[in-house]
Amino acid sequence: MATAPQQQLPLFYNQLEPLSSQTHADFSVRAADKAPFLVNQHAVPVTVEEFPLVQRFMPIVFSAGEEPVPLALMGLNEGVNVFVNEEGGLHDGNFYVPAYIRRYPYLLAKLRPDTDELSLCFDPTADTVGKFEDGQALFENGEPSQLTKDILQFNEQFEQAGQRTAMFMKDLKELDLLTDGETSIQPEGAEQPFIYRGFMMVDEKKLTELRGDQLRKVVQNGMLPLVYAHLFSLQLMREIFAKQVALGKMPQPQLVPPVA
Repeated sequence: MATAPQQQLPLFYNQLEPLSSQTHADFSVRAADKAPFLVNQHAVPVTVEEFPLVQRFMPIVFSAGEEPVPLALMGLNEGVNVFVNEEGGLHDGNFYVPAYIRRYPYLLAKLRPDTDELSLCFDPTADTVGKFEDGQALFENGEPSQLTKDILQFNEQFEQAGQRTAMFMKDLKELDLLTDGETSIQPEGAEQPFIYRGFMMVDEKKLTELRGDQLRKVVQNGMLPLVYAHLFSLQLMREIFAKQVALGKMPQPQLVPPVA
C-alpha cells in the first residue's frame, strides 16, 4: 500500500533539464487545470507542515522500508485515485493539493556530485513549459522573470520543508513509535473483508507509554500535533474506500494489494 518509489528520478518526473536563460530564453509557462500524471497515482509524498491540511481530506501513512516517508493516500489500491477524473481534473474544488504535486514539473537538483549546490531544473516532457505563444515568460531581457523567481522560492521552501520532515521521521524512528499498519474494511453484504497492509503508522500504545523525558521532547519540538494529525487522518480510509466503491474501482477481497 505504501512503499516508497524506488526509481532514479522522483515520482512523476520523466527527465530533468537545468533551467537556463540561454537555452530557454523564449520559454513560457502556461496554466493548467488538470494533472494527467495523477490519474493512476494513489499515494504522494507530503511534508510535516502540510499534515494539518492534508488530514482533512486524505489519510496520512508512512511508507514501508528502512527510510519511511509520509504519504497522503489518494486511493487505497495501486492505480486508483479517487480525487481526479480520467483527465486529471479534480472532482471537487474543495481539496488541498499537496506541495509535491504543485511543485511539478520543477525541481531543485545537484548538477555535479562534487558540490551541494542545487539548481532549478524542470521536466521537459511536461506540457506546461515550452515555446508557447501564450503563457508567462520564464525570462525577460536575459534575466529570470518574477514568475521564475517565485518558482525558485517555492522550490527552496519545499526543500526546507523536506529537511524538517526528515528530522520528524528520524525522531519517530529513534522513539520506536512506528509499527506495521493494517486496515480491515467489511462492506455491507460482502462475504470477506478488504484488508490493507504494507504501510506504517504510529503505535498509539507506544505513544502513551513514552517516558517523561521522551514525551517532553515530543511536546517541545512540535511533534505531538503532527502525530495526532496522522492518527486522526486514518479514519478517512473508510471514506476513500467508499469513493472507490462508488467509482467501481475495487478488486476482489482476496486480491487486495498493499496500500502503498
